Amino acid sequence: MTSGKVGHPRPDQAEQMARTLTVSPDHHGSYPTIKDALEVATDDTVISIAPGTYAEALRLDGRRISLKCSGETGSVTIDAEADGGSAVSARDADITLHGLVLRGGEVAAVSVRGGRLRIRQCSATARYGAGVAVTDGAAVEATELTVSGGYQGVLIEDSSGALDRCHIRDVAEDGLVVRLGADPVVRDTTISGCGYRGVYVYQAGRPTLEHCEITGTGDVGVSVALQSAPTLRDCFIHATQRSGIHIGRGCRGLIEACTVEDTGPPGIQVEEGAAPTIMEGRGRSSGPRSSERLDGTGHQDPARVEKLLAELDSMIGLAEVKAEVRALIDEIQVNEWRRSAGLSVGHASNHLIFTGAPGTGKTTVARIYGELLKALGVLPHGKFKEVARRDLVGQYIGHTAEKTTAVFEEALGGVLFIDEAYTLSRSSGSGADFGREAIDTLVKLMEDHRDEIAVIVAGYTNEMAEFLDANAGLASRFAKTMKFANYSPSELVLIATRIATQDDYLFAPGLEDALLEWFGQLDRDQNFGNAREARRLLEGMRKVQSGRLRALGRMPDRDDLRTLVLDDLLLATR
Repeated sequence: MTSGKVGHPRPDQAEQMARTLTVSPDHHGSYPTIKDALEVATDDTVISIAPGTYAEALRLDGRRISLKCSGETGSVTIDAEADGGSAVSARDADITLHGLVLRGGEVAAVSVRGGRLRIRQCSATARYGAGVAVTDGAAVEATELTVSGGYQGVLIEDSSGALDRCHIRDVAEDGLVVRLGADPVVRDTTISGCGYRGVYVYQAGRPTLEHCEITGTGDVGVSVALQSAPTLRDCFIHATQRSGIHIGRGCRGLIEACTVEDTGPPGIQVEEGAAPTIMEGRGRSSGPRSSERLDGTGHQDPARVEKLLAELDSMIGLAEVKAEVRALIDEIQVNEWRRSAGLSVGHASNHLIFTGAPGTGKTTVARIYGELLKALGVLPHGKFKEVARRDLVGQYIGHTAEKTTAVFEEALGGVLFIDEAYTLSRSSGSGADFGREAIDTLVKLMEDHRDEIAVIVAGYTNEMAEFLDANAGLASRFAKTMKFANYSPSELVLIATRIATQDDYLFAPGLEDALLEWFGQLDRDQNFGNAREARRLLEGMRKVQSGRLRALGRMPDRDDLRTLVLDDLLLATR
């Protein structure tokens, strides 16, 4: 070569090539970065990428481009986490991604608005966004896609297409979200270990799920709301914290030949005003046809342990709690290794006490802890059951022991989380003290089944001390007390920013500084709402923004709709 950058093909030479450009930082004659190759790529160009990690955030608006791994599948990582954006984003483009690992930051790892996305044998995750988001009338073809960890799995909005033989697992919130009339076809796909719902269909969503497995969700397996009408055919839905399928008012759809088992009651919940068609079928033949189901045998899964610890670390604040959880997990891991080596292992309780004000992440940490115990092989499943006084205390003598035992037995193998547990030690004022009967019953059950469940009790610090005094043997049942401190003003700003980003809002310049000042002046007594305070404030700001935009006298543009300004804060806090 004569002129130009050393090692780069000249643009005129690139045009003469067979529509394939190579990227390799170490290979003479290749482009060192993907962006360098994109600068000279024309429509229908294939960019072949050598193994390695590329810290790039690629914007492919209007392009017709293929990006593929030149080596083994998964040996190329496009990492935009430090940038905070998407690894690949495109508007009105025709994009093919093959064999890549894609990492996003505060938004989706892959974000496509309009156009077409073909994504094959890729894996995707975002720290605080969906692994893959397809919106604004786009068409998606996803084959053998894996989305794991991160905040959300796959989002399909006002779009169509197909997902085939995909895996969505271990995300903090919903696994698959289908909304605004989207109608994808999802086949032979497994959705597991989601912190909230496995599949959430709303705002007139019309997906078809065939031969899919949904399991291990922290809430409902498949939730249908707001005039939606999905088709579920030959699906296997099991081990969900709440109902396997929930059909909301005004929704329709077809549930045919699906197996729903080991879920919260009822297995299929149909609200008044909903009209789905439910057809019985072959039963246990349902589920994915081309891959093995999750066996839930409780064997150790070191990779999942690390993913769950990373999820814990991604939570804002809570430094002391994170360190204490890690110390517990280290001890449990070593004990399991000793047991496998035939060495003696002392008894270690898995029961915990969480103290602190509301909104400090106690429930989220409890969910992660349960999943960690499952991944370490300590508990057979990480199913999380949250209860309060009303779920444990009966109305007459003998009823409380019966209710408490039923709840406890339902949670066996997982985590029983008792929120505001101190209310059990307080008299209801009606004469008989049934709350203390619940405590006495729990103490015995926790001892009888100490290796089969993790009981976590939570509440205000002072009140929890009174709770532990209610029974002489209660305090000794718990391994540790973890104190959840109030969030600092700067941490509350980060929380507010995350919530806003999740809901497609932006803060105008100067607003974060004003939020910091506002949070700094709030009283932090034991009733301080912490993250709930941040969410409440954002709700108020959104209401103020709505009135402000209505008064513009014109149709607000996209930026108007997304941006919260200082006046929204000032009016919301008056």
